[in-house]
Amino acid sequence: MSISADKIEFPHAETVTITEDTLSVDLSDGRTISVPLAWFPRLLQSTPDERNSWRDSCLTERSCRRAGPRG
Repeated sequence: MSISADKIEFPHAETVTITEDTLSVDLSDGRTISVPLAWFPRLLQSTPDERNSWRDSCLTERSCRRAGPRG
């Protein structure tokens, strides 16, 4: 018995929420992953406007290449 890798579906990010102290990612399989914003010092030190001015190609292309901040 063999398993084909092209039949495995990996969840992708649906939405990302950043609060004053938490980064949360809602995945396509229904799970939500939340981590302390302290794990990301640059985000922790950013302003709310800067935190909301990001993009990730995983949300649109599902290719999971990091696109970096907009701007």
